[in-house]
Order: sequence, then C-alpha cells, then structure tokens
Amino acid sequence: MAENQFTTHTDLFDLSGKHALVTGGTSGIGMMMARGLLQAGARVVISSRNAEKCAEAQRLLSEFGDVRAVPADLSRQDECQRLADLVMAHSERLDILINNAGAMWREPLETFPDEAWDTVLDLNLKAPFWLVQTLLPALRKAATADAPARIINVGSIAAIHVAESPNYSYASSKAGLHQLTRVLARELGPQHVTVNAVAPGPFPSQMMASTLDTIGDTIAAKAPLRRLGRDDDMAGVAVFLASQAASYVTGTIIPVDGGIATTATGT
Repeated sequence: MAENQFTTHTDLFDLSGKHALVTGGTSGIGMMMARGLLQAGARVVISSRNAEKCAEAQRLLSEFGDVRAVPADLSRQDECQRLADLVMAHSERLDILINNAGAMWREPLETFPDEAWDTVLDLNLKAPFWLVQTLLPALRKAATADAPARIINVGSIAAIHVAESPNYSYASSKAGLHQLTRVLARELGPQHVTVNAVAPGPFPSQMMASTLDTIGDTIAAKAPLRRLGRDDDMAGVAVFLASQAASYVTGTIIPVDGGIATTATGT
C-alpha cells in the first residue's frame, strides 16, 4: 500500500464539517457524547423535552463548538417528525445520528404498571426507529462508500446481563434496541450507513443518580477496572464510532462498562 493511501492519525478521528444530532443531549451520557463530537469538529444539534435544559446545555456546550438545542418530546411520533424536519431544514444532510434519549422505570413485579411499558418503550425503542425513518433521506445524502453516515444507538448493559434492580421494561427495551441495531445495520449497510450501539454501564447521570448515591462504591468495587464511567469514556466511543476509524464497523454492540457485564461471574 502506498504511503499516501494511509489516513493520518489526526484525520482518522476528525469530524470537521460533519453534522450530528444527539437526542437526550442536554445531560448525562448524551451530553458527554455531544461534547466529544463538538471537540472533534462536528456541528451538533441536541434535543430533550425540557426547553430550559436545552438552553442551559447549549450554553455549556457552546464552549466546545457549534451547537444548537431543540426541545422535543420524542416519545411522540409527530415530535420525532418535527425534530427531523427542523434538522433537515438547517442542513440537507446528516452525517451522525445518536439515539440516546431514554427513560427508566423501577418498580417491583407485583405493582409494575402498564404505563411503565408504554412510557419506556415509546422513548427507548420506538423513537429511535421513528427518527431513523424520518432522517434516512438526510443520512443517505451524507453517505458515501468511503465515508458512511452513522447511526449510534445507546443501549445498556442491562440488555446484556440481568441487573439486580427491577427494571423490566427498561431492560427489555434496550435488548430490543440492540437487535434493532443489527437489523438496521444489515439493511442500511448497502446504502453506506453504519449502525452500531453503545451499551453503557454505570455513568454519573440523572437516570443513575439514586443508584450511584446508594451503591455506587459497591458497583465500582465489583468492576474489573474498579471505577465508574467518566465523561471521556463516553465521548471517546462516540467519536470513534462517528469517525473514519470506524468506517468498517457496523452491527456491533459495544459495552462501555469497565468489564462489568462481559466478565460477570454470577457470584
């Protein structure tokens, strides 16, 4: 292979000129991912239901690059369509879609309500599908054989191993999202769109706050790497999957959990 066929280290992870959408990007894992994309040079749209949180996140993230926040309730199909229309009105192409917006519901089996299924499945599983449907024209416009467009779904290690907490609809929705990732990867690969999922372990976030406050030290002690996730851990995997470095990676589920789920002994 001739020397000029190699991509430089800098270019391998450079996202300059790329357009990205990160749902649930105003806090937690979504904000970590959005920050990573911005630092790598991408222009990023973030979204969540709360307008005040959107404004505050846009203010905080603007330090790192070109970011715009759009409030939207993605548990509703019409709101997914509205968000997609706003994104495509701003740019005809979308290089990176990160489906991160999600909900969790913990309650014992005997009292687990019907609404816990609809609320969680609508946001965790149906919304990513709706957004792929509506944004596919923009993803196709950005995609080439050498530089595919990217869909990154945020699953969970709760879909890889059985967590101790009673999160029936959450774990099921994330398992469904992992399989949807594989199905879409097969279908969209020939269209030069890669589809991968990240399965986070315990990271500081609003969703995990009560758990980490109670047993965070215990969780960290059981992890092979003996710590919880950090902002850079999630920013790094987002940049990798969105960059030229991952242009031949599709249909994968990548645990980012310090080894918790994949090395569990059951003891």
